[in-house]
Amino acid sequence: MNKKTQKEPENNKDIQVEEVIEEQKTDKIQELEQEIAEWKDKYLRCMAEFENFRKRSIAEKADWIRLATQKFALEICDVLDNFERAILQGSEEEKSTPFGKGVLMIEQQLRKALEREGVRKIEALGQPFNPEFHDALAHIPSDLENNTVAAIIQNGYTMHDKVLRPVRVAVSNGSKINNESQEE
Repeated sequence: MNKKTQKEPENNKDIQVEEVIEEQKTDKIQELEQEIAEWKDKYLRCMAEFENFRKRSIAEKADWIRLATQKFALEICDVLDNFERAILQGSEEEKSTPFGKGVLMIEQQLRKALEREGVRKIEALGQPFNPEFHDALAHIPSDLENNTVAAIIQNGYTMHDKVLRPVRVAVSNGSKINNESQEE
């Protein structure tokens, strides 16, 4: 019995050692699984941050291009306005000369190039005053109703349905209409 008694504690000891080793393995596995979960979380966060950065960079680049295009388009609109002023100063006889026809063709070509880029002239004359599109510089007496655009001082333009430059206008104060009705 002595031999059996002595072997049992050794087996118990072996079982206990195996249980401790198994417990350590389980602890280590759980520790590694937790570490994997932490790294996975960091990886996913990093990927999400990178994707946000990429989207933000693309949006910023598009904004930069849009702003640069708008600034350039506005400068070209000034040139177009000067062409229109020059054309208005010429007589019909001057407009029918080869030089006059050439100026008219250049003005049309410039207008079409701007239209292809989404730039449109804001039509305002005779329209009700709208502060979104119009910048009132004066009130003048006219035959038009009160708060109607009576004269255009400087053309305005939109680009892709956003106001590039508002139309600078003189707005009717309806004085001529009121004066005529008072005289009757």
